[in-house]
Amino acid sequence: MSPVLQGLLTIIIGVGGCVGYFYASNLILDKVIFPAKGPQAGQNINRANKVRPWLFLFPAMFALGLYLVYPVVGSFYRSLFNRAGNEFVGLGNYADLLAEDAFRTAVFNNMLWVLVVPAMATFLGLLVAQLTDRLAWGNFAKSLIFMPMAISFVGASLIWKFVYSANPDIGIINAIRATFGMDALDPLQVPFWNNFFLMLILVWIQTGFAMVILSAALRGIPEETIEAAIIDGANPFQVFFQIKVPQIMGTIVVVWTTITILVLKVFDIVYTMTGGNFETEILPSYMMDFMFRDDGRATAVAFVIMVLVLPVMIWNIAQARKEMR
Repeated sequence: MSPVLQGLLTIIIGVGGCVGYFYASNLILDKVIFPAKGPQAGQNINRANKVRPWLFLFPAMFALGLYLVYPVVGSFYRSLFNRAGNEFVGLGNYADLLAEDAFRTAVFNNMLWVLVVPAMATFLGLLVAQLTDRLAWGNFAKSLIFMPMAISFVGASLIWKFVYSANPDIGIINAIRATFGMDALDPLQVPFWNNFFLMLILVWIQTGFAMVILSAALRGIPEETIEAAIIDGANPFQVFFQIKVPQIMGTIVVVWTTITILVLKVFDIVYTMTGGNFETEILPSYMMDFMFRDDGRATAVAFVIMVLVLPVMIWNIAQARKEMR
């Protein structure tokens, strides 16, 4: 059977199964379990209406349980065993992680990424969104800035490898250094600062995303509030920071947290540019060091990453609910 036909059959069976489930479950609920007839017809209708939402939620809950909850529980259970998976070691893998300098370096670098990349990408996206709205060719500028979003992380890393090249005839940094008579160096081998060179790649990619979202939010601000501020004598900086930014703060928070979650899972850039060498290790690349030789240690690192992502997601959900209210 051809892959196209397999895909079509999967879609048909999936959609047909969902429709059949909703139809059959509601039919059984209304006709068999709580029939709307007899002396208790009113009570049965109310009971059926209380149960009905759970019928619609069940497929999503089942899928989440199967593809999210079960892997999380299974990963944590696997992290309690040794390399071969035949000896229970409890929290030994986690204790070994905390004792390793490489793990602490990876955690520190991850925290640097979380602090720098979302802040820079959101700030630059907001700045570009505000400035391009004032330009006649603003849409063209936005297209250029958004273009890196269409490039994969690996492709972007290869582009920036040329920028950071130690050859002055190729790398921009070393070309500038050569102009001032300075010796060439490899920016990716400079401890600590090489992390910021890697972060710049993700900022370059994500600024376009932040710009698009925040530009739409800025255009949704009522003109009356801006006009009133101008009439009251507010200058452009006051209008921007005291009138516009507070009104789109919810959108800024969403953009910030979305990029933060992405940063905690980033792997491609570090693996492509340095392979985690020269003190650029982050948790996902550190996990890859054990992926095919120590499942217990690798799943322990994966669980640590999930624990770090979880508070950000919970806070994001709480903010979204607050916005809805």
